[in-house]
Amino acid sequence: MLNPLRGWPLFGWITLVASWLDLVTKWAMFRRLGMPGEQLGIIVVPRMLSLETNLNEGALFGMGQGMGFFFAAVSCIAIVAIVWMVSQQVTRDDLWLTVSLALITGGIVGNLYDRLGLPGLTWHAPLTRLGTPVLAVRDWIHFRLDGIIDWPIFNLADSWLVIGAGLLLLVSLRPSMKSLNATQPPHQ
Repeated sequence: MLNPLRGWPLFGWITLVASWLDLVTKWAMFRRLGMPGEQLGIIVVPRMLSLETNLNEGALFGMGQGMGFFFAAVSCIAIVAIVWMVSQQVTRDDLWLTVSLALITGGIVGNLYDRLGLPGLTWHAPLTRLGTPVLAVRDWIHFRLDGIIDWPIFNLADSWLVIGAGLLLLVSLRPSMKSLNATQPPHQ
């Protein structure tokens, strides 16, 4: 019997929930606030955290603007590679590796959905783009500390990607079972 806390079931559920939460929150924020600049953002914590819509045609920190199809292709390749990794029993047996890969996949799926234009948005400005499909990631979380940092606007998919990558780093730094067994004194 499959253990829902391990392997494919765990990977599938985390991926599904992470991507669903990302897409639902994007939909809610854009429905409430409209396209970027149409309405004032919602201040959650004054001078620190606000909710405002933004569209990113690039990647991390807005780099690579206009390269959406490239990033969509890289996203598809990454999903295939991750599914291949999860198909390996050693990956599915490692709880934290499975969780990290699922969070990364959920983040990729959420942003890929936007890059492919599936939300059905059209540009409202500038005039040269008016009415053309938006092939950009929808962002809505704006964190800043006045005079210290003004973080680029992001979304939950970006958060899942960062958390998943951080977990993946921690998983890679822990000692392997082979090295732990090698340091054990022989049994008497």
